[in-house]
Amino acid sequence: MDRAEKRDMVATLNSVFSNSGAIVVAHYSGLTVAQLQTLRRQMREAGASVKVAKNRLAKIALDGTDVAHIGSLLQGPTILAYSDDPVVAPKVAVEFAKGHDKFVILGGAMGATSLNPDGVKALATLPSLDELRAKLVGLIQAPATKLAQLSTAPAAKLARVFGAYAKRDEAA
Repeated sequence: MDRAEKRDMVATLNSVFSNSGAIVVAHYSGLTVAQLQTLRRQMREAGASVKVAKNRLAKIALDGTDVAHIGSLLQGPTILAYSDDPVVAPKVAVEFAKGHDKFVILGGAMGATSLNPDGVKALATLPSLDELRAKLVGLIQAPATKLAQLSTAPAAKLARVFGAYAKRDEAA
């Protein structure tokens, strides 16, 4: 990797650190290439990304960002998982770690907040922004649906009563 490539990598990582909602740092030694490809695919499908970077370049890129405190986690073979949604990357990383013992979550960051491994796991249990939006829309729509049902209920009851009288008159 020459100087220009290193400069580009530092700029890319700085952009990632500055703009991500959450960043998860993990050790990946012992994972096969196929397992790493599976992790990348799962992250991509969920709307997150994974990057393996030289720790030294990542530490340089951390300077001047809100997440500079995760620099101490960058030791050994580390992988960075990040997403704009603060829940997506931790959720996928924790789910992947359950099935792969060699994928060890070291910690992470959400904005200026430092997360230990338990904090990342707690963040993974929260619903994502899309799930929260869907719940909110459901809550907003529910009263309107109930109101519509209540307004049509008396008419439906009257129709059933008239229908019962009509059947009774036909039978008599």
